[in-house]
Amino acid sequence: MEALAVRLSHLDSQAEGAIRVVMFYDTLMRRRVDLPALARASAVLAECVTGIRLHSTGRAIRVSSDGREASTPPSPASTTASITLDEEEIGTVWLERSSTPGSLDELMLDRLALAAAAVVERYGPARTTMADPALVELVISSDSDEAARARALRLLGFAADLPVRVIAVRSQLPLDKIGCLVCPGRPVKAAPLADVGVILATREDLARFPAGVRAGIGAAESPDRSWREARTALRFTTPREPVIRYADLGALSLLAEIPQDTARENTDVAAIVRLADNPEDLETLDAYCATGSLRRAADLLHLHHSSVSRRLEQIGKTLGFELTQPTGLVRAGLALTTWRLLDG
Repeated sequence: MEALAVRLSHLDSQAEGAIRVVMFYDTLMRRRVDLPALARASAVLAECVTGIRLHSTGRAIRVSSDGREASTPPSPASTTASITLDEEEIGTVWLERSSTPGSLDELMLDRLALAAAAVVERYGPARTTMADPALVELVISSDSDEAARARALRLLGFAADLPVRVIAVRSQLPLDKIGCLVCPGRPVKAAPLADVGVILATREDLARFPAGVRAGIGAAESPDRSWREARTALRFTTPREPVIRYADLGALSLLAEIPQDTARENTDVAAIVRLADNPEDLETLDAYCATGSLRRAADLLHLHHSSVSRRLEQIGKTLGFELTQPTGLVRAGLALTTWRLLDG
């Protein structure tokens, strides 16, 4: 490949040079090279810094004429061309030539842009947020080997050096809409999997989750472990706290490991089961456990604190312990959370 580039750089005939440029990129496309290899070959051919940038990632690949990553600060582009896929501009290619643009520079960039579009179409990232569920399952499955996982991530459009966050979602809203909202301007893919939606993202913004969405966000770097964490965090969500990061659960995540039969046999959890028949009492207890204060719970419920106090006194009798004591508050909070985890 380098030998061909050297010969092309010494051609005198512009027509023959143009044919050779076309043949050069046809060869690269037949070899199914990726974007970094395409940039390296083009930089050697052009004998100047060559760049490729995709709008979906915002990251630029810049390679100098020796085929290595360019270490110099970016210079103004001497020639540019748009990468177009399905009649949509998805990126840009350019040359940073310090001298006058060469006679074949425009042709070369046209071919480079076509080759880059072919790479994107073959390996990703695709323009849509919705992804093939089979690929997503390969990424998050504990049965996948690392090679298969890496290939699936590449096909989905995620760069190898970027960590991928896994989010488990339950919502009536379209998954692609949620994905675009919580991860604007960055790679994000979504797919339904069994009873839960899966979103793969490089970064997420908790404040952008729309109302009505329940979401658990994994913390681990490994996607399969992050998926398990995301499913666990989703189980802890409530109407009051609909989006939860697994990392924020801390020791509470251990409650998800308790066998359900064991949890049901616990006297405090059994008392919460009985209390659940009265939604008003359950809401009062939830507000008190969330705030740890009678007056703040009253503010949250829009009630007078004396009314909340009477309710808590009655709830304490049902539970069998004093709620206003520190140990009582801890017991109630653990029992309430454990009850919510029953049956998912």
